[in-house]
Amino acid sequence: MGRLAGVRSRVRALDELDEERLVRLVAKGDRGAFDELYRRTSPWLAVRLRRRCADEQIVAEVMQETYLAVWRAAGAFAGSAVGGTAVGWLWTIAARRLVDAFRRRAHHAEPPVAAAERAVVPAAEDEALARTVDGDVGDALRRLAPELREVLQAMVLDGFSVRETAVLLRLPEGTIKTRARRARIAMREALA
Repeated sequence: MGRLAGVRSRVRALDELDEERLVRLVAKGDRGAFDELYRRTSPWLAVRLRRRCADEQIVAEVMQETYLAVWRAAGAFAGSAVGGTAVGWLWTIAARRLVDAFRRRAHHAEPPVAAAERAVVPAAEDEALARTVDGDVGDALRRLAPELREVLQAMVLDGFSVRETAVLLRLPEGTIKTRARRARIAMREALA
């Protein structure tokens, strides 16, 4: 009975830690901290991935690759020291893995020449955007240049800060701010 009580006490202790502290423990090889981090973040992460990709197999692969990367690279997490959060770091890893999965899928799925000439298939991001935003606003968003649309999508639809968007898109914060401003101006003009 003493071992079971110790396990329960450890689970309660992990339950009280924030995600950043859990990542720090994962970096030290703490499997219980990893399990708790997964329990807390995997439902949220799966929902976010499904908003961007309807293919459950790809979502499952990205989830697996993301948490494997978290386990392996937790020591590289800089956290609040650079203004980041554990959840933002986790999403950055997942978003990159999702982009990689889209690239792999596109590389391996070459359409027949006749099909490629007939139809231009919208990107998965555009499909997700179309399902999320309809009407005049959706039309205006889809007419934006891709680099402006991805900044607006990250900041408005996904709720990322300028810094998190910069990390996600691998761009300087100044570039993100400029693109966000240009996107807002273009949207204002399109909706006027």
